[in-house]
Amino acid sequence: MPGTVQTEEAVIRFAGDSGDGMQLAGLRFSDAVAWSGQDLATLPEYPAEIRAPLGTTYGVSSFQVRFGSVEILSAGSSLDVLVVMNPAALKVHLPDLRPGGILIVNETAFEEKAVKKAGFSADPLTDGTIEGRWVLHKVPMGRLVVEAGADLDLAPAEKSKARNLFAVGLISWLFQIPTASTEGFVRKKFAKSPKVLDLNLRALAAGHAYGETAELFEHRFQLRPAEMPPGDYAAVTGNTALAWGLACAAQRSGRKLVYAAYPITPASEVLHEVNKLRSFGIRPVQAEDEIAAAGMALGASFAGELGVTVTSGPGLDLSSEMLGLAVMAELPLVLVDVQRAGPSTGLPTKNEASDLLAALYGRHGEAPLVVLAASSPVDCFWTAVEAVRLAVEFMTPVIVLSDGYLANCAEPWRIPGPEDLPSIEVRHASAIPGTPFKPYARDPKTGARSWAVPGTPGLEHRIGGLEKKDVEGTVNYEPANHEVMTLLREGKILGVRGRIPPCEVFGEASGDLLLLGWGGTFGSIRGVAKRLGEKGVKVSHLHLRHLHPLPSDLGAVLARFKKVLVPEVNRGQLLKVIRSFYLVDAQGFLYTRGRPLNEAELEAAACALAGGEA
Repeated sequence: MPGTVQTEEAVIRFAGDSGDGMQLAGLRFSDAVAWSGQDLATLPEYPAEIRAPLGTTYGVSSFQVRFGSVEILSAGSSLDVLVVMNPAALKVHLPDLRPGGILIVNETAFEEKAVKKAGFSADPLTDGTIEGRWVLHKVPMGRLVVEAGADLDLAPAEKSKARNLFAVGLISWLFQIPTASTEGFVRKKFAKSPKVLDLNLRALAAGHAYGETAELFEHRFQLRPAEMPPGDYAAVTGNTALAWGLACAAQRSGRKLVYAAYPITPASEVLHEVNKLRSFGIRPVQAEDEIAAAGMALGASFAGELGVTVTSGPGLDLSSEMLGLAVMAELPLVLVDVQRAGPSTGLPTKNEASDLLAALYGRHGEAPLVVLAASSPVDCFWTAVEAVRLAVEFMTPVIVLSDGYLANCAEPWRIPGPEDLPSIEVRHASAIPGTPFKPYARDPKTGARSWAVPGTPGLEHRIGGLEKKDVEGTVNYEPANHEVMTLLREGKILGVRGRIPPCEVFGEASGDLLLLGWGGTFGSIRGVAKRLGEKGVKVSHLHLRHLHPLPSDLGAVLARFKKVLVPEVNRGQLLKVIRSFYLVDAQGFLYTRGRPLNEAELEAAACALAGGEA
């Protein structure tokens, strides 16, 4: 009987062909982990092709789960356990398994043809590739699930599909995670197919029993429940949180939210989620393309409602002219860009955060607007709410930057109560009898112009992309007026600084090294800063949500540190901004591999720059 080893956290990845059910396996294990009381973060990855050739590296799909009794900030970079269903999955993911990590393979799939198709010259399970580097467990999952359903009237190929739940059962046994939630899911999902239901329950139980009886493992692992504040929790992805945040903002503002979008990876799930929330005042529209979607959203804002469009990098490109129109018309508009690796179609299912400069400057003319970036799946909710608040308060378009990692990654969220949510006040202009309406007269506090609902008697005014006369709003081509309006639009956006809280620095307020980040790199950077701090290396961390305008005290914070390192999943876009705005000799840790930051590499780079020992 294997003994038990206490551990604080673990990183597990399920990997196989896109038809092997790895996403379902990961989701089910994540759900079981959450029910057992651990904190967690997930990272699903799937191929760009609809159906890549079976058994090739192009068709590999995976799902990573990091869970533990301590605070989990990211899905992690180095694996403790890798479960692979075929040779192609082993080829793609073996480099991520830490030295001495546990490798569990579906031995049934390692036939000579499959091994060669994956690009191996010989069977990696027997040629010495693994021996001495990782702890290998060869499990004939395909054969065992067929045997488990031997008396069921199903084809062997159909029975073999349940090997993903066999893997879930085995890993659940290894980490002593109850399988009750997985069983409940299976009963619900396959309720209309009794034979398939029976097969999957048997496969789950067979995997658990195999771990118990095969005597392959030297020990099992045990994690105590994480210490989390009491409350109602939900596991949310960034895309789900964005949809909920937009719905919440609509409720708080008392306006209908017109959500116009064209499906594009990895933003499409927001549209799917929003479609479920129509009872909360959301009007979803699937447009024919991203240009039309942005135009519909802007039209909704012109009509006095909340206009939102969500897209990815290529859609941001197409929406740039509509954003310029929103700047000129000074109407609220929220555009969410769920970034992916580019340029062009790029790596449509892989992570990158390389649209920052496009968001800041990707429009012709002087067209300033607000740019925000979410830092975690949960923060996607709060960033969406803030985007709507700033858009209507300052009568401006707001771009929200998410990314593929945040979109698909999941984490537990303690659901807030109504008292935790900010108010969003919408004030439409009203006519004053006997007084001509001045559509570009400005609020003295925010610099925002009035929001007039078309069709309201006494509020007739011109709208469109041509330059407007200050205060009057009529079309005007005078050079001096254009300069005045340009400065007014710029000043209004800079005035948003007054709504930005002071920078919050994690760690010492001054010192040798500051890690400056934005977007979905938060968890990786914060984890590195914490680990280096525990080793006595003085490293602080500041993460930016507001990227335009930048916080008013950012320059003073940067000046308090000898060195600044900017980790980014691009080729140094924030780095360029920081160096040009503040004239500091900031350095970059730049990562463009289609995945989240590699924490081990970042930790080594930060430690070297801070003068410590890793």
